[in-house]
Amino acid sequence: MRIIPLILAVALFMENMDSTVIATSLPAIAADIGADPISLKLALTAYFVALAIFIPLSGWMADRLGARNVFRWAILVFMAGSICCANSFSLETFVGSRFLQGTGASIMTPLARLVLVRSTPRNELVSAMAWLTLPGLIGPLTGPPVGGFLTTYLTWHWIFWINIPIGIAGIILSTIYLPKIETRTPRPIDFPGFILAAIAFSGVIFGLSVISLPAIPIVAGFAALGAGVLAGGVYLWHCRRTEHPLLDPSLFRRYPLFRSAVVGSSIFRIGVGATPFLLPLMLQVAFGLTPFESGMITFIGALGAMFSKVVAERVFAAFGFPRVLIAASIAACLALAVNGFFTPQTPHIFLYATLLVSGVLRSIFFTGVNALGFADVDEKDASQASAITVVGQQLSVAFGVAVAGGVLEASSRLTGSELSLADFHIAWFVVAGVSLLSAIPFLRLPKDAGADVSGHRGAITKPVEPVS
Repeated sequence: MRIIPLILAVALFMENMDSTVIATSLPAIAADIGADPISLKLALTAYFVALAIFIPLSGWMADRLGARNVFRWAILVFMAGSICCANSFSLETFVGSRFLQGTGASIMTPLARLVLVRSTPRNELVSAMAWLTLPGLIGPLTGPPVGGFLTTYLTWHWIFWINIPIGIAGIILSTIYLPKIETRTPRPIDFPGFILAAIAFSGVIFGLSVISLPAIPIVAGFAALGAGVLAGGVYLWHCRRTEHPLLDPSLFRRYPLFRSAVVGSSIFRIGVGATPFLLPLMLQVAFGLTPFESGMITFIGALGAMFSKVVAERVFAAFGFPRVLIAASIAACLALAVNGFFTPQTPHIFLYATLLVSGVLRSIFFTGVNALGFADVDEKDASQASAITVVGQQLSVAFGVAVAGGVLEASSRLTGSELSLADFHIAWFVVAGVSLLSAIPFLRLPKDAGADVSGHRGAITKPVEPVS
């Protein structure tokens, strides 16, 4: 049973490894290709834009062409993007290469969850999700120290070549061990909805990125954000008038546990998305550490996340989804705020302890919320639910970066000085406060919500009724 989630976790490993390596190595990449480090943030934006555009097609492609086949092709596209990144020689080529990488990631990441859901009995889903995310957590664990080491002592190009042998192994193992899930007749593709959703998601992500990190005129950011919001409104109007919308918002009405999981995890990811941006930047800019020294500190959070997988299933079985998710989200956000008290004089053992606890709490939260999100979803809607979940993740992560960057920019402008440690402290407190709202969606759930998935039988209450 464990071999399937471990193979699928190749996708999560490469994506998480790549994102953490990029955050550590941006200054070195910018210097080598002759770009300003701030303008290179467009490469991160391009990645998120590709994810937002193509994620909604992942479920349709899986139903039409077969989940296993599409999963393997997505890994191949991601590998091609990695090769192009390693050979980039300008800002334009690097941004384009990151967009190609994001295209592959936009398909392989949701398909990993979809294949797991369709090949795993519901009563084994929590355990399978834990094994799926475990190797994916090794990416953030190894990314900062490996990326920092390669960037400091070799060249940044090697951080992209790492994906090639991993991707080859993933393609071979998935061919041998993954079950061949039968193709099914998909719903007709909603091309107008696809165009509207692409404009909405890319406009919002690009707009927020430019506003918070103004590498180009900020008016372009507001224009993109306005276009994205307008397209989103038109898309909701379009969904009411089409039989098969690309991303069906009615799932939020029909599946209350799915709704709570998506809303709660999206708010929580604002803080999670800000952390890979804020922490390495604070350690290098405000603390004066090298990329390697920074990476050797930031990896500890992923180590804690990996260790938590051995207890997550037992915790949810003992106490149920709602109580554990509420407690984990509150505690994790408080631990996030503790980062706002770090100074260059803070003993490293205290930094390690705080990041370790944060990693454990985040991992428990995500293991539970990923399983809860599919607890009441019918199998026929699993591909839709998977696509919506991943879209929500990318939007919230991008929003987290935007909030953190916007707070840093505003704080430094108010003081009239260059970026300082106090600016980082304010940013930590803001993102922690926003993420704290993630506990609210779980407060109204009955204590035994999702009990058939978690195995919790400690309380029997009336079922959750859909909200009309």
